[in-house]
Amino acid sequence: MKLWLFIGLILGTALTLLESSCVGRAITSPIPPSATPGKPMERSLPPLVEARPTLPPTPAPSATPSPTPDPYADLTIEALRRRSYGDGSIRIERVLAVTSAFTRTLVAYPSDGLTVYGFMNVPRGHGPFPVVIVLHGYVDPARYQILAYTTRYADAFARAGFLVLHPNYRNHPPSDEGPNPFRVGYAIDVLNLIALLPTLPMAQPEAVGLFGHSMGGGIALRVLVVHPGVKAAVLYGSMSADERKNFERVLQWSGGRRGREELNTPEEALQRIAPLFYLQDIAAPIQIHHGAADTVVPPEWSRELYARLQALGKTVEWYEYPGQPHTFPAGSAADRLLLERSIAFFRKYLR
Repeated sequence: MKLWLFIGLILGTALTLLESSCVGRAITSPIPPSATPGKPMERSLPPLVEARPTLPPTPAPSATPSPTPDPYADLTIEALRRRSYGDGSIRIERVLAVTSAFTRTLVAYPSDGLTVYGFMNVPRGHGPFPVVIVLHGYVDPARYQILAYTTRYADAFARAGFLVLHPNYRNHPPSDEGPNPFRVGYAIDVLNLIALLPTLPMAQPEAVGLFGHSMGGGIALRVLVVHPGVKAAVLYGSMSADERKNFERVLQWSGGRRGREELNTPEEALQRIAPLFYLQDIAAPIQIHHGAADTVVPPEWSRELYARLQALGKTVEWYEYPGQPHTFPAGSAADRLLLERSIAFFRKYLR
């Protein structure tokens, strides 16, 4: 009996000590506060990251090579037709001569940023007057003078009642120097001059004709296929509309010093540059003169041009002068006849 009392006393003391050790101690619950009792615990997982395959870097696009510029683009007939002309005005510099029939003045005008000089003959009387532009042939620029060999033609037209402009083109002093492959620069100078005619009160800009000798005839042909507003043209001992023929002859004349660059031009480009391939677009009546004894420019070139224009249904006249050279002697019967026919032709079509 005493033994059982002693065991009970020991157990009671142990229970009392256990309860006192729990007083004031919080029991850490294994269930998070957000959990709902009675429901399975939802575990918070890290966000799902989609696995992506590793790709090699995209190579930078290779640069597309720029097309090679067309070196002939600005020289073609179509390019000359598309561009504009006539920025500025014709300026009278000073009086050169006063005659009973006309007054001659030195003139200057802008052409693609260059200043081009020449002379103008204005008839006496009440204007405005129809216009003839006289285009001279080849003269070495180092020896060129404002009053060139073609002055006598300009004077004859002025005495007949036409206002005459005689440009000396770029690269002929005192004009500025500028580019001139295929002599396209010369044609541009003439096209700018035509566009500036409205700045001359004494001129009739709607009645303009061209008189071109030798190289000047070749320039006139280029102007004619570009500008439909020219009303008439006289070609005298003219260069060809075929640039290959022209520069083969230039190469010969110059002893091989000039013409090689033009002759190295691809045939496809030449066909875009040469007036020969655009003769069907000429609107103006044309009168052709050539000396049968011309040893500078072959007379057959003018015969061929006449035949081509006839075949195209163009208004064209042809005169060949037996025994006459490239430039008819001043005052000769052939020279007088040339001028008589030219004046009658301009009077017919410019008035």
